[in-house]
Amino acid sequence: MKDFYDAVIVGGGHNGLVAATYLAQAGMSTLVLEQQRHTGGAAVSQQVFAGVDARLSRYSYLVSLFPDKIVADLGLSLDLRSRAVASYTPVRRSGRDVGLLVERPEGAGTRASFEALTGSDAEYSAWSEFYGAVGSLAEVIAPTLLEPLEPAASMRSRIDPALWDEIIERPLGETIERRFADDTVRGVVATDGVIGTFAGLHDESLIQNRCFLYHLIGNGTGEWRVPVGGMGAVTDALAAAARRAGAVLVTNASVTSVEADGVGASVTWLGGDGERSVDCSYVLSNVAPTTLDALRDRPVGVKPEGSQLKINLLLSRLPVLKSGDDPRRAFAGTFHIDEDYSQLESAYRSAASGELPAVPPSEVYCHSLTDPSILSPSLVASGHHTLTVFGVHFPARLFASDNDAAREESTRRVLAGLASYLAEPLEDCIARDPDGNLCVEAKTPYDIEESVGMPGGHIFHGDLQWPWAADDTDTGRWGTETDVANLLICGSGARRGGAVSGIGGHNAAMSLLTR
Repeated sequence: MKDFYDAVIVGGGHNGLVAATYLAQAGMSTLVLEQQRHTGGAAVSQQVFAGVDARLSRYSYLVSLFPDKIVADLGLSLDLRSRAVASYTPVRRSGRDVGLLVERPEGAGTRASFEALTGSDAEYSAWSEFYGAVGSLAEVIAPTLLEPLEPAASMRSRIDPALWDEIIERPLGETIERRFADDTVRGVVATDGVIGTFAGLHDESLIQNRCFLYHLIGNGTGEWRVPVGGMGAVTDALAAAARRAGAVLVTNASVTSVEADGVGASVTWLGGDGERSVDCSYVLSNVAPTTLDALRDRPVGVKPEGSQLKINLLLSRLPVLKSGDDPRRAFAGTFHIDEDYSQLESAYRSAASGELPAVPPSEVYCHSLTDPSILSPSLVASGHHTLTVFGVHFPARLFASDNDAAREESTRRVLAGLASYLAEPLEDCIARDPDGNLCVEAKTPYDIEESVGMPGGHIFHGDLQWPWAADDTDTGRWGTETDVANLLICGSGARRGGAVSGIGGHNAAMSLLTR
């Protein structure tokens, strides 16, 4: 430890580690302070169930927005695997249990699945046309995410005007209702607008549109991939790169204050050896903006409100589906549960009125089908699998009066939704730990706030913003600046933040290195 560093980074999550590596590679003395006993923030792999050798991606769970350029720049050793299936949606219709399959890449099976569900080729044609258009949008926007902010007018000039109006100017619900007729197909499209975002599909704020856009522009393809070794493999690789570059990483360091006046700065923290302070030229904040306000002893803005229920399970075997489809194929991608368009809107209205959704929409991911390395060889041999469930429209307000009771009831409802599409009891498929306890863990927004420090449990640190300049004063900036020149936001709260992307960390580092 030194008394002075060129840069101090508050928070050792993935964005902080990205920033630290870029700065250290450029020769800047760099210190990273992380309050937990390990780096990684919410992108970690952990043994969730005592006595069970399975390392789950406990919080964040897939990679899409992380640019290949950052991987190359930092020399990261990562294996990001494509899933054989994009999504599968079980549906009960006209007394039959069927499923809507979307392959990756899409082929004859996808077309046949759409036709079997809807009775014609019309919906698949609409699907192909829509996502072809969204793909052209992604190709324009994705390269700009690692550059200074471009004016909205400049971005708009390179995109089809009708498409810009559909995705950027008008509520997402209008576009979906105009382009698609089938309730299930509409819902599969709409889900990308409400992951971690509490909004109706016709919300005039358009936060659902912003969420939708970010879910579909990663690397210009929007593909969501599984990191081999779990999400912890991503941040472990980043921590190793930061150390190789010369950055100093300190864990168990709870930052208590940040001071910056545009010229000099200092950071104070509590650690195992008591209170310490260090002076520096720059501070990069990888914590939420409201947390940074508190550390600066400034008025704290409106606290973000997360909106999700995260459930981790270990199964002794994959369950049999009522549809008869192969569970190894159905669970290989995103498994949509009760996410018809009408069900999403009904759940939103219930939650907005303060009630737990009676039929909560959720999504399931079986990472071990793509990456069995997260399980011990004996668990793999015996047919065990992990399941991650992401419950939609569970805003923090629903857990405010009694977090424990609301967690228990929410978990029961979400798992009942999954069980309703199974041909056998779900409980019979859930593994047990050595003490006989079911391997089920649930995290509400309040639990996430307590565990990893995200205010309100908001996985994006706040509502996502459009990835271009808001006005002329932002043009040419990096979207990481604050009110003082030597204090930058490098985390998910930066413009173009959110998800496991590293973009906030890259852009904060570039803001310093290009001055």
